[in-house]
Amino acid sequence: MCRTVQEPDERDDSASAFAAVLEDSAEELYENAPCGYVSTLMDGIIAKINTTLLGWLGLERSAVVGRMRFTDLLTVGGRLYHETHFAPLLRMQGEISGIALEIKQADGERMPVLVSSAVKYGGTGEPLLIRTTLFDARDRRAYEQELLRARRAAEEARKQAEVDRARLQDALAALQQSLLPDTLPPVPGVETAVHYRAASPDRLGGDFYDLFAIGGERFAFFLGDVCGKGPKAAAVTSLTRYTLRAAALHDPDPVSVMTTLNQVLHERYTGGDPRYCTAIFGTLEPGPATGQVTVRIASGGHPSAIVLRADGTADFLPTPGGLLVGVLSDATFATATTVLGRGDTFLLYTDGLTEARTGAGRTTLYGDEALLEFAAGHAGRSPHDVIEALTDLLDELGDGLEDDTALLALGVPTLDLGTRTTA
Repeated sequence: MCRTVQEPDERDDSASAFAAVLEDSAEELYENAPCGYVSTLMDGIIAKINTTLLGWLGLERSAVVGRMRFTDLLTVGGRLYHETHFAPLLRMQGEISGIALEIKQADGERMPVLVSSAVKYGGTGEPLLIRTTLFDARDRRAYEQELLRARRAAEEARKQAEVDRARLQDALAALQQSLLPDTLPPVPGVETAVHYRAASPDRLGGDFYDLFAIGGERFAFFLGDVCGKGPKAAAVTSLTRYTLRAAALHDPDPVSVMTTLNQVLHERYTGGDPRYCTAIFGTLEPGPATGQVTVRIASGGHPSAIVLRADGTADFLPTPGGLLVGVLSDATFATATTVLGRGDTFLLYTDGLTEARTGAGRTTLYGDEALLEFAAGHAGRSPHDVIEALTDLLDELGDGLEDDTALLALGVPTLDLGTRTTA
């Protein structure tokens, strides 16, 4: 082990430094301490005060000692607090510390201080005087005020953000509504029901649906899902809806309509920002004599429709072919047909439902088979009842819904009760 030996001159310097400190008298330390000292009689008359505190106050000693009370040094608010809280606690406890008060300076300014007081007792326990220490709290007060300003600014920013978010949600809701029909038109001999569930009020969804007349007793319908979210997806949704409507009025054949939509999307979005969608387009042809409705559809990459029968069975309606709409210029589509009798319901949906996450860890997709089993449990019920049951299912899935969901049910009433449309 090496031992460091102090040289003689180093020892002399240390000794000189200590000697300089020891030369400070107690009075010198009291008068020029880095804090204010004041001693008062029990009635508050100031008996002793140090130079530091006099400097803060901007007063002469002769104007203070024996002439002023401690409370005279405080602001009006400080006096009230001293009389109602500080002094009573001091009398009960004999000491009190760290109380934030303000003293008045000669120039009228206020100076924040932290005050601690202790009662000095005589040999028989009688209180003799009060010793008080004041610490400069200007830096602390400045920090607190800055912190308070920052907190207020943050609160204002939060409130403004809430207002902006509410405005954004209102704007998005209005824009979203403009992409969907206000109501579905009545279809003779057919009951319809629809439901749209947005996954988030803060973003535009890409799901869409519609039902409209195409002449005579025939009606067309469609339901689909645009790739992506937000304004760009909304633009594709708008283009898709109006293209399907225009194409259906020109030639309502499902294959022809889907082919036209594919050409429009492919031509419009060929390049660096490809856009596409999934969709089912179909026609309804009621047969007044039979009470049946013929449904013809073509699909482009969309989940298969489900047919719920009055006898309590349910199954998918296979749609051959059907690539994503807009991906290829020469995509081909095919028609699938089914006939709905009394009590039958035709159900269309978007993948927000089947791709909802379930289970404790939200790691399992709800899936097509689970939906088919659920639908079979409601086969034979009206479209309104089916959509209502699916709405309850969406509520149960809760946070597992990560995408928007659109539902459209078309059915033939069990009895001829006229047209019924619900949304």
